[in-house]
Amino acid sequence: MSTVAELMEMLKAKADAAQLEGMARFGIETEQRWGVKVPEMRKIAKAVGRDHALALELWETGVLEARIVAGMIGEPEKLTDAEMEAWVVGINSWDVCDQLCMNLFEKSPIVRRKIVEWAEREEEFVKRTAFALIACLAWHDKKATDESFEPFFPLMVREATDGRNFVKKAVNWALRNIGKRNLNLNRLALACAREIQQIDDKTARWIAADAIRELENEKIQARLAAKVA
Repeated sequence: MSTVAELMEMLKAKADAAQLEGMARFGIETEQRWGVKVPEMRKIAKAVGRDHALALELWETGVLEARIVAGMIGEPEKLTDAEMEAWVVGINSWDVCDQLCMNLFEKSPIVRRKIVEWAEREEEFVKRTAFALIACLAWHDKKATDESFEPFFPLMVREATDGRNFVKKAVNWALRNIGKRNLNLNRLALACAREIQQIDDKTARWIAADAIRELENEKIQARLAAKVA
């Protein structure tokens, strides 16, 4: 069994401060970050295995790579509502948000309830987390029904005027990912995008135009049609 100190030493051994400048150019928060690449974090997490107690301790260090690894080794069935709340308010970088969503939060039994709750919160990264989770579920949850995604469309319409960069990109990401699941959801996502397009707001128009461009793409349409052929 590994300890927090051992994992932090493993991360330090893979740190490369030269990576930080490039990360900053992509809008990644570099304070409390050592410059460890994601593949290296994945190797460390794989070596450790799932360990929820250790994940909670790693999160508390505040080091962003440690927080990403925490999401990789946390156990979704043990993740409580209170823990999800404590973690989501500590997110301060889009990459931590997205890694946490795809590695841990999306697998939580209460994820869909948290999406609805977080989508109406004011904090930028809390709201981003809600829509990043929709995108991740649309991408990864192969067993989810079409109907399970329909309640998310009104959330996208409601939040389409939030001009903050990390929110608008997540709303757009969620809309596009739902629309790429199958032809039925593609039709519904395009209808949602066209509703957003009618909002007199530049952010809404960008979200809609970008989504429509991708979802109407001939290659996307052909791939979706082939799934039902």
